[in-house]
Amino acid sequence: MSGLKAMKSAHRSLTVATWNIAAINNNPFEYWITYDENPEYERIMTKIEEFLENPGPKDVEVNKVFTDDMFGRLEERMGKVGWDSVMNYWDEDFKNRKIVSGFMKDPLLGSKRLASMPDRITNTINVVGSDEPVCRPTVINMYDGDLSTLDKWWGAWEQFIFDTPLTISNKGATETNPVYKMLQPIKKAKYPDITEAEEKVSLPLQTLCGAIFDAILVHMMNTVSEPAVWQSLKKTMVENLNKKKVPHTLDILENVYGASDIITLQEVSASLIDQARKRQLGQKFWIVAPGDLDAVRDQNSVIFLSKDTFPSGPSAEITHLVEGSFEEGMDVPIAKGDILAITATDRDNIPFVIASFHGDTNGLATKPVLSAIIKAMNSDSALVTHKLIFGLDANTYEKAKPGKQQDVLDWGKHYVSYGLTSCWGDVPSPTNYTTFNSRTYLQPQLNKACKKSDKRSNGDVNPKDFILFSKQDFKVTATWKDNTGEKRYVEDMAFPTLNFPSDHGILAAIVEPQI
Repeated sequence: MSGLKAMKSAHRSLTVATWNIAAINNNPFEYWITYDENPEYERIMTKIEEFLENPGPKDVEVNKVFTDDMFGRLEERMGKVGWDSVMNYWDEDFKNRKIVSGFMKDPLLGSKRLASMPDRITNTINVVGSDEPVCRPTVINMYDGDLSTLDKWWGAWEQFIFDTPLTISNKGATETNPVYKMLQPIKKAKYPDITEAEEKVSLPLQTLCGAIFDAILVHMMNTVSEPAVWQSLKKTMVENLNKKKVPHTLDILENVYGASDIITLQEVSASLIDQARKRQLGQKFWIVAPGDLDAVRDQNSVIFLSKDTFPSGPSAEITHLVEGSFEEGMDVPIAKGDILAITATDRDNIPFVIASFHGDTNGLATKPVLSAIIKAMNSDSALVTHKLIFGLDANTYEKAKPGKQQDVLDWGKHYVSYGLTSCWGDVPSPTNYTTFNSRTYLQPQLNKACKKSDKRSNGDVNPKDFILFSKQDFKVTATWKDNTGEKRYVEDMAFPTLNFPSDHGILAAIVEPQI
């Protein structure tokens, strides 16, 4: 009896789940979350939005927040490390700017990267020998020191930048440096809006702008809320969204999806893989990571195979065959760790190709990756008879920008052209969303911020996640999505939440043999 017939006669089905668990975000405030447990969250975030959209008399000069004394001290410290003076930029420009209209909302500051570049490099620094990263004293990361006054912030900030040697891993070697030495010059060749004069002093200038930026954030938070209130709120958010993200994720996988036959995951850290293997999940599942695991970017596609269903575990990794099957000359936007493809044989002796994939932000790699999987299977006589199960974050869009993003209906036509179908059928509904996230005003790219009233219309609310298989092999008996960790999906709810740790919903389907 053939494998599928044996499976059918045993009344056996396959439960498949896929989930982009999302890399840990170091800024707990970056995205609007649903925080029903504490109304202060929405009140504070709305007040910050109002502060930045309609500041009125709150739009004071920069030197009322980041004071002349603070600048003098900063100039002195920068001079001692051998940097050129930026006093003329301070006296003739920055000190007199308005904090909102002249600084936070200045598009040129954004395009010159004078505040966002130092934030990106120093926001959260992973150090050798510690599970806990080191955070710059600011509102928009996991920093847990006291920011109740600007003086307290400034003392901690100055010490962090100039007096805190940190040991980091860089290209396989370890090096110990104070934080200011980690900053990178801003090159006009890459960021053309920066002037040649600014390029020459880009290290001290970005340090000044970074200090002003952080000072304004602290000032805003202490203006719209009592320090004890917002700092307590932040602590709870950091604990749940950041520090407990991996345990929360593993709890859901273990307690809610532990009976699955196949789970495909995306954006998985090496730490999560290690922790999963040490838990009950490691007893239930073969936890398969890419052979070429990316521990630096730390966003890997991973596959869990039920040990009951696949008693022999994975047979081989064929990711290299897939990556070698792209059309010649095609530049496919994939990164190391995005694709994992393996073979495995189940207990009914059915051979499978199982793949997990994380698409690029615009979804432009999604069609080429599927084509490469099919080509790899068809060009290898050992794989032709294998049954494909493919779980992925396709990064497809309801209203794609033509030529710049992958349209979901076009994606549906593509997989159908290979004789495949999805857990959503041949024609996916463009309004069957699996994401709902939108940026707040507490992050460095204010041009991407969504007002509370525009969370839905301007956010990333799209049908992104799929499970694919051959319509000759399997048919769907049930499909569900989940943004609660309880096999329920609440439409029109921004997530993550304190209880659901990802900005992608879980997608699951039960399929049975098509015989």
